[in-house]
Formats: sequence, structure tokens, C-alpha cells
Amino acid sequence: MAYDDNNIFAKILRGEMPCNKVYEDDKVFAFLDIMPRSAGHTLVIPKAKAVNMLDIEPDDLCDLMRGVRMLAPVVKRAMSADGLLIQQFNEAAAGQMVFHIHFHIVPRFEGQPLKPCASKMEDAEILAANAAKIIAAMETA
Repeated sequence: MAYDDNNIFAKILRGEMPCNKVYEDDKVFAFLDIMPRSAGHTLVIPKAKAVNMLDIEPDDLCDLMRGVRMLAPVVKRAMSADGLLIQQFNEAAAGQMVFHIHFHIVPRFEGQPLKPCASKMEDAEILAANAAKIIAAMETA
């Protein structure tokens, strides 16, 4: 599958679509999922163009994983989560919905079931508040 420069994450990277950004450096970009499976559900994407794990350059994957590793404990702490689910899907048959490689950092809470994937848009105010918590936790890290 060829990379589509018009996928939603490419548009977010170019500033053509809004998002609740929580982190950015020269290699990766992180923002909140607008249909979170739990509070604080964060997406981490590379700035490099890649559809998924099957075509990403090894150095770009290393940069992406460094971003995931740096953000995971921040998201856990910010959301006072009991644990984290880290997910990554490759191709439609495996559940990939946006064809720009990305990792999900999903806070988990004891006794709270996950919402289904792409089930309900979260209120903008809640997303903004959760993004602020994650940004604040990063600043105190």
C-alpha cells in the first residue's frame, strides 16, 4: 500500500486539521485520540511518511519508539492510571484505520472496561483538560 499524503494524520502534521497536541519534536508528534478508549488515550506518530510497521524505515521506527517510551510513563502519571495498554495495528485486517503508522498509549484503570475502538467522539473540553494534564506532567518530569 502506498502512503497517502491526504490521510488524517498527515493533515494533522501539516496543521490542516486540529488536534489536542501533547508533544512534538523533530521526529515525532503526539496528540489525544478524539474517540478515546479511555481518558488520556494518546496517539504517537512519526513525522516520517510510513503506512505501518511493514514499510517504516528502521531509524524512523527507533525515533517513534523513543517517543512512545518517553510519553508512556508521563501519560500514566498524568491520568493517575493503574496501567497502560500500548497498541499498534498493521493493515485493515488487523484493525488499522488510519494508514500512517501510529502507536496508541491507552491508560487503564482497575475495574473500568475499555470503550470500543472508534466508538464515540469525546467532548472538546474533556480532551483539552486531559491534554493539559499530560502537558503539565511532562513539565514536571
